[in-house]
Amino acid sequence: MNTQLPSAARAKEQAQLLRTKMAEDGSPIGHAKSLELVAHQHGFRDWNTMFAAIGNGGPKDWAIGDKVSGTYLSQPFTAHVATVSSIQPGWFRLELHLEEAVDVVTSKSFSNYRSRIRGVVGPKGHSVERTNDGKPHLQIDLW
Repeated sequence: MNTQLPSAARAKEQAQLLRTKMAEDGSPIGHAKSLELVAHQHGFRDWNTMFAAIGNGGPKDWAIGDKVSGTYLSQPFTAHVATVSSIQPGWFRLELHLEEAVDVVTSKSFSNYRSRIRGVVGPKGHSVERTNDGKPHLQIDLW
């Protein structure tokens, strides 16, 4: 079984991407089936078992050099923690050095690539700040 689990939100995003890809390939599947397949990819017998293993992803102590993944302005990334400071119990200010720069602009007219990002994340691994569609600016998968 894979010991590095995505957050519940990230697993659901993976399921949605799988549904989209399967539909494009001419083999549409339902939401429940896509969740089950994501659970199987992570070594679980079903979605409920995986969801129970993920839990609420309580507070994590971050350390410089930790490898993390998640989304920044809805763009997936993997990164290493460059700096970390505790703000209050469960809340941390992080600076992340991305393995690959991400384009944080959705416009087709221009791009803005970032290789370092800063943000404050809480006990669930996401920032308070939200994009127009309600998603957190910064979401870190809690392992």
